Amino acid sequence: MASKSRINVPEAGAALDNMKYEVARELGVNLKQGYNGDLTARENGYVGGYMVKKMIEDYERQSANR
Repeated sequence: MASKSRINVPEAGAALDNMKYEVARELGVNLKQGYNGDLTARENGYVGGYMVKKMIEDYERQSANR
């Protein structure tokens, strides 16, 4: 059974949603607001994985600039 993921900083929720739709557009995944049960696990995983990759790259870039 999958657990519901929780956002540690509630204010970040909207930013993560915006990033999710932006990444989906970049990757050509037809992600829409609301129900997305017609998407495959592979498509959803592709979007989520790419989001994590971008967040890590941003963090590394910020850390290097300190």
